[in-house]
Amino acid sequence: MYVVKSPLSDADLKTVSEALQGALVDLVDLSLVAKQVHWNVVGPRFRSVHLQLDEVVDTARQHSDTVAERASTLGVPPDGRAKTVAASSGIGAVSDGWVKDTDAVGTLVEALGAVITRMRERIEATGEADPVSQDIFIGITADLEKHHWMFQAENRG
Repeated sequence: MYVVKSPLSDADLKTVSEALQGALVDLVDLSLVAKQVHWNVVGPRFRSVHLQLDEVVDTARQHSDTVAERASTLGVPPDGRAKTVAASSGIGAVSDGWVKDTDAVGTLVEALGAVITRMRERIEATGEADPVSQDIFIGITADLEKHHWMFQAENRG
């Protein structure tokens, strides 16, 4: 039973729904990772890293809502539950406890890199199937790549 009938073919809908669900999971986890590090960062650059982490959280949360609503628009129920995120995120585990500012930056470089790699795969996968969803993935990737660049620049020099 469809609650909302997608204009996409069944094959295209399968491709797009998998891409949207994967993006949702990665974005939810990215927001959680960034917030966890945000609460635990320490060191001489505490304030700047602390604030920069919240920018990533805001970006990830905004885009996760866009992705979830796109899935709903296509008749696919999004799943952002904790167990789903834990089981299928592309981001590695984050250590508990205090995080030195340089390690916090490194953690975000890795997390953002993992999500960007998977977003670029989704851009490729959805080009033919649904250019609208592809456009969403392109915008997300651009925003995440900007954060990635800024965090990389933090530990150089």
